[in-house]
Amino acid sequence: MTGRSGAERQPGITMRAPASVLHLLLLSLLAGLDPSKTQISPKEGWQVYSSAQDPDGRCICTVVAPEQNLCSRDAKSRQLRQLLEKVQNMSQSIEVLNLRTQRDFQYVLKMETQMKGLKAKFRQIEDDRKTLMTKHFQELKEKMDELLPLIPVLEQYKTDAKLITQFKEEIRNLSTVLTGIQEEIGAYDYEELHQRVLSLETRLRDCMKKLTCGKLMKITGPITVKISGTRFGAWMTDPLASEKNNRVWYMDSYTNNKIVREYKSIADFVSGAESRTYNLPFKWAGTNHVVYNGSLYFNKYQSNIIIKYSFDTGRVLAQRSLEYAGFHNVYPYTWGGFSDIDLMADEIGLWAVYATNQNAGNIVISQLNPDTLEVLKSWSTGYPKRSAGESFMICGTLYVTNSHLTGAKVYYSYSTKTSTYEYTDIPFHNQYFHISMLDYNARDRALYAWNNGHQVLFNVTLFHVIKTEDDT
Repeated sequence: MTGRSGAERQPGITMRAPASVLHLLLLSLLAGLDPSKTQISPKEGWQVYSSAQDPDGRCICTVVAPEQNLCSRDAKSRQLRQLLEKVQNMSQSIEVLNLRTQRDFQYVLKMETQMKGLKAKFRQIEDDRKTLMTKHFQELKEKMDELLPLIPVLEQYKTDAKLITQFKEEIRNLSTVLTGIQEEIGAYDYEELHQRVLSLETRLRDCMKKLTCGKLMKITGPITVKISGTRFGAWMTDPLASEKNNRVWYMDSYTNNKIVREYKSIADFVSGAESRTYNLPFKWAGTNHVVYNGSLYFNKYQSNIIIKYSFDTGRVLAQRSLEYAGFHNVYPYTWGGFSDIDLMADEIGLWAVYATNQNAGNIVISQLNPDTLEVLKSWSTGYPKRSAGESFMICGTLYVTNSHLTGAKVYYSYSTKTSTYEYTDIPFHNQYFHISMLDYNARDRALYAWNNGHQVLFNVTLFHVIKTEDDT
């Protein structure tokens, strides 16, 4: 049975990532992706598939413009521009010919005057043949010498006149073509179309800065960051930290441990250069901890109590029992490891995922107040907690994997926005065969995973629909 999608369309914080983890480079690709696969009409608005990084470490946002957008007419606009340039070139050529013919016209006027003078001379010779003198012949010869240069000018004038006629014919034909294209494109000339495209690009960049929420479409990777620790554990960064704060926290094993190791950056984490060590007041249970706004949230060992621990003060700021939540391998993930209570964060806030007897061992999602740990609202799903390999939240939607072993995929999702679910089929590469921790980081737009003693990152691709001003 398939429910409705949990896709979100709301602006949020600017997409950011630590330089040492993900190198962000916005590539806006106006590409013709198949909108039918998204079940959202391309006429609704800009469709955006955003990813934290590609195999080369660059951020990719693939954008599909609405069908009615003027960008779809780029081919016609390009043809119109080429024709307009050709007409401009021809107009310049005609202008040159016109200047030349004006110059030649002055020669013709001069020739006409001289011809009239010759005519008078011939008349005089006719009238008085007997008195014809050498002087007249000399004058006649001088006049003919003056007219000789006009002969090639007249020939060129005839050639230019033919060229002008041809150009006029070509321009007449081009005008017909341009008129047809203009009717197809509309009442916009090329420059106006160009300015509209530039305006759309600017608006698109503004929209991309606001992108945070979307529907999960694909998981790629992993990128192996480090090999360390036991088969089970957790590592994480703070999604609410500033861009310059790239601290990493490392918690090895799922039980019998209270030591949290801190590193100033991913580079320090890889090299093993610890900056600080914290000795928690309680042992933790499982690997499903989260760092959120400078504090560590974890499940206290052998209880359903959630602890909020401040890294700045080294003190417990809050603790609260998660009512009815199973613990100590009553409702764990498929791999066990006291993974009954999973704490996580996304673009919306802090969450707890667990199961209760009241919900027949199926997953319950609760949004928590990050200060008091009070449950703000809960959603009961129909997916058995013991059948889930891992789970994570993105934009208020819970995504559940069907296994922690090879062949695992995201099999189920539940939207807290619409209180609906759907079965999905989003595979990912379980490179080291056993996943004991899988958490989404909204700042890095990536999944942090503990994969059989390997600390790895998965890249996620999200789908967005952005309403433009023209759509409202």
